[in-house]
Amino acid sequence: MCGIIGMFCVDSVNQQIYDNLLLLQHRGQDSAGIATMDNHTFHMHKATGRVREAFRTRDMRKLFGNVGIGHVRYATRGAAAADVEVQPFYVNAPYGITFVHNGNLTNTHQLEQELFKVDRRHTNSSSDTEMLVNVLATEIQAQITGGDLTPDQLFDAVSSLHRRVQGSYAAIALIAGHGLLAFRDPYGIRPLILGRRRSDKGPDEWIVASESLVIENNGYEIIRDINPGEAVYIDFDANMHHRQCAEISKLIPCAFEYVYLARPDSVMNGISVYESRLRMGDRLAKTIAREIPAGDIDVVMPIPDSARPSAMQVAKQLGIEYREGFYKNRYVGRTFIMPGQAERKKSVRQKLNVLAAEFTGKNVLIVDDSIVRGTTSKEIVQMARAAGANKVAFTSAAPPVRYPNVYGINMPTRGELLAYGRSVEEISDILSADHVVYQTVEDLLESIVQNTGIKDLEMSCFDGHYVTGGIDEEYFIWLENNYAS
Repeated sequence: MCGIIGMFCVDSVNQQIYDNLLLLQHRGQDSAGIATMDNHTFHMHKATGRVREAFRTRDMRKLFGNVGIGHVRYATRGAAAADVEVQPFYVNAPYGITFVHNGNLTNTHQLEQELFKVDRRHTNSSSDTEMLVNVLATEIQAQITGGDLTPDQLFDAVSSLHRRVQGSYAAIALIAGHGLLAFRDPYGIRPLILGRRRSDKGPDEWIVASESLVIENNGYEIIRDINPGEAVYIDFDANMHHRQCAEISKLIPCAFEYVYLARPDSVMNGISVYESRLRMGDRLAKTIAREIPAGDIDVVMPIPDSARPSAMQVAKQLGIEYREGFYKNRYVGRTFIMPGQAERKKSVRQKLNVLAAEFTGKNVLIVDDSIVRGTTSKEIVQMARAAGANKVAFTSAAPPVRYPNVYGINMPTRGELLAYGRSVEEISDILSADHVVYQTVEDLLESIVQNTGIKDLEMSCFDGHYVTGGIDEEYFIWLENNYAS
């Protein structure tokens, strides 16, 4: 999971991209980068840390041009703090391409061999983004037959990329002297949204971004989500070209975007994140009512912030008082995307503080968005008991995370997942909770896709079904040997 943005504006684009990366900061806190284009010349600055840490005034002044891309990174491959992994990436041929990517490729081992032995291209990091931009560059080079680069040649290159690459990817590229290219994987696992703004100074201005809130915040009109397998190209005259580039495509977006990753004020694939979280609470309440005796709950409390809508609906449906007992330090990053277990555990108590008066002598039902490794959940249960809670029930708006996620969320190995190979009773013992209740897979699906034409979601971490294929025991062993936390 990362946050990406591309903008084609009439005036200088550097400040606008910076401001929009702040809106996407929740999607990645490891590093940030911006590349702008002034005709044939790229200007780039990138660094580890959050957006406000990565950029100074002197850095911004060097980012000339009216076209640009930006990225905030949450590491799923490579070291979280390694400068060599920070996006955007750049290749100098053909033309020169800068590139940002949100997602995770699953055939990187194969691509690494192809790039070196067949394409004669060198990568300088373990980043699958660097592999992806080199595949794109190779395929664009193969399309060039003389004359200027045409939209159809670009789209043919993306088609070839789709045939070579497996996994999830939403990507934006700047091509020197030509324009901005954006494309999405054939299943639309990671989000990418297109917007337009009319300008009094010249041609239309364009934006593509990971979440709709970025587009709306800038006064752009949301045109639509970029379709699975589709590519969109904005040329230097601000003309928008688009084409379906995948031979087979089907929208199967990531369920975890709605559970946790996206901001509640975003709409992706026509689905309101906030409303889907409300529905998660409605359905979770029915499961809680079946599994926990009514007298064992006095108050319902959320873990801020992403679980709050679900917790409100749980309280409403159960007819039990809703209270805020945990308070969040907003200057500590999201614990789920902290690199390493030790860092996550340390951050829980830095991130959350309890109001003891809300716990003393009460039977508390805690609602969180999900339980992944259990590190945060166990600490929270201990904090509730230390604050005087009589009983502590812990509930998750998502089903048990029993399988690795290989599409861009940092839960890559089975051994670190609390629910892997364990029953709910065993999980309850580990967390020291009186009750543990999970959302069902079926209820999560219906909560998100209700009243839409979408039939399926990418829910592999819950149900073990990997929509892109090619994920088997051999792959898991390779994953565990290379990317264990």
